[in-house]
Amino acid sequence: MHTISILPGHDRNGNPETFEALHLHPGDTLAIVGPTGSGKSAFINDIEVFAQGDTATGRRILLDGETPPEEFVRDPACKPIALITQTTKCLADLTVSEFLSMHLRARKITECDLIEKTIRLANEFTGEPIRPECRISSLSGGQTRSLLVADAVIISNAPIILLDEVENAGIFRDRVITCLKKSGTSVIFVTHDPLVSLMSDRRIVMGNGAVKAVLEPDGSEESVLKHVTEIDLYLSSLRERLRSGEVLRETVAFA
Repeated sequence: MHTISILPGHDRNGNPETFEALHLHPGDTLAIVGPTGSGKSAFINDIEVFAQGDTATGRRILLDGETPPEEFVRDPACKPIALITQTTKCLADLTVSEFLSMHLRARKITECDLIEKTIRLANEFTGEPIRPECRISSLSGGQTRSLLVADAVIISNAPIILLDEVENAGIFRDRVITCLKKSGTSVIFVTHDPLVSLMSDRRIVMGNGAVKAVLEPDGSEESVLKHVTEIDLYLSSLRERLRSGEVLRETVAFA
């Protein structure tokens, strides 16, 4: 496991960011919020490429307090970071089992039971079961993202996962967050989702390409989180009932 540190850079006008170095320890979760175009994706891209003041933001990324070794930057098999976005694609002509087998071979891993473990974990994140014989091209967006998250945890064993707005892909976000925290994985979410934001350990607010604020929960949002969770569960229930063909007639008022 690794501790990742983000050192401040500057905004689009060249003004220095004012936050102190951010340290993300194993099991920590961080939500990145802000309007479209505020610099959220650039923030996680800096982390993904281990920026050393050589990107547009001027930020530096350290691993365990040091500049990451070259193999972490250049060799995908050694990289401790997995980036998963809404547009991440798999090799569409493979079955799920073939895709995972190929990944195991690429990493020279011989534990065949990891395929079953990965699929089982992926099915905890999606309401649509994934089967080993399914073609990648036939998976829904939610299934694909669920599979990639599970693959990053089980096969890649990535200590750091970057998730870019995956809540729109139809996965169970709360289950993903709970699972990744238990596994000791550090997770950074780019999100517009109140539930993901409120469940995270810290929240970064972006604006004009820079970090404008770093917020740490002080307990004052607990009642809001409870309320948002109830709403989310209700919407999930409606979604499943609609999928099953049910006609919805009752209404629920939320205070």
